[in-house]
Amino acid sequence: MPRQNRRRTEGPDAEIAAESLGRGAPRRESGPDGDWMVRRVTGAAATKSYRCPGCDQEVRVATAHVVVWPADGSGLEQRRHWHTPCWNARDRRGPGPVRSRNAPRY
Repeated sequence: MPRQNRRRTEGPDAEIAAESLGRGAPRRESGPDGDWMVRRVTGAAATKSYRCPGCDQEVRVATAHVVVWPADGSGLEQRRHWHTPCWNARDRRGPGPVRSRNAPRY
């Protein structure tokens, strides 16, 4: 029976494997709104659509974008998917769109 290859989940080889899958290693970014962990996602690795908190538009499948979460370790449940230009312009933008709770989430 042939041997099965398994991906490593820890160590330097795991970072290289993640980057080869289109998910770069997270890096820490500091800004006026705090410290953030930011990971770039290539279009090939983007297999789901998300709602960008910067512009409230859809981050479509196969669109390169960034995944961002607080650097204080408060948990991955707070991670958000942003368009790269929206993330880069977040300090120059006013408050985001305000939605009612009953507004549809496309």
